[in-house]
Amino acid sequence: MKIIGFVYNNGEGRRAKGEGQGGWSMVLKGDSCLLNGRKPMFIPEWTHELGMTPCLVLRVSRLGKGISERFAGRYYDAVAPGADFAALDMLRQAQAEGGSWTQAIGFDYSLALGEWGEPSAFSHQFSDYLMTPEEAIAEASRWMTIRQGDLIYIQAKQTPKKVEKEDIISVAVNGEEKLYCKIK
Repeated sequence: MKIIGFVYNNGEGRRAKGEGQGGWSMVLKGDSCLLNGRKPMFIPEWTHELGMTPCLVLRVSRLGKGISERFAGRYYDAVAPGADFAALDMLRQAQAEGGSWTQAIGFDYSLALGEWGEPSAFSHQFSDYLMTPEEAIAEASRWMTIRQGDLIYIQAKQTPKKVEKEDIISVAVNGEEKLYCKIK
């Protein structure tokens, strides 16, 4: 299973359609990054500034490569709310030095995953994110084969918000709580 992300990058890199400021980058995370089932997020001892950006997570439902946006809706069957965590101090240093972001964004439990739902339940929120699900699937499949079970996450159009111990991240969809994560 691959976890492919489209993250905000403070104006560097590719720009999403219609974006004047800021851009996005495609990143990969390992499966140990997933934090499921209302488990708490423990702030790693090696960072002094943990940030969180809301995201939508797509569950890939079929094999594909070089998928057109026009057909991309056929390649995912569920959407879940998510919270993408990053060590902001390390991320700033990596960006300034032109280094790899992996340590800052790819650590264990750095992607909290909520409950899966029908894509139609989330469609009203798509405009708040860096790209639509169809754009994300087309872009990811341009570079690599996507397979059933892969996850693609799309960050919201915002910079990460710093989180502290005892903060609670909660997302409700149509009045039903779909994501709950306490910071410890």
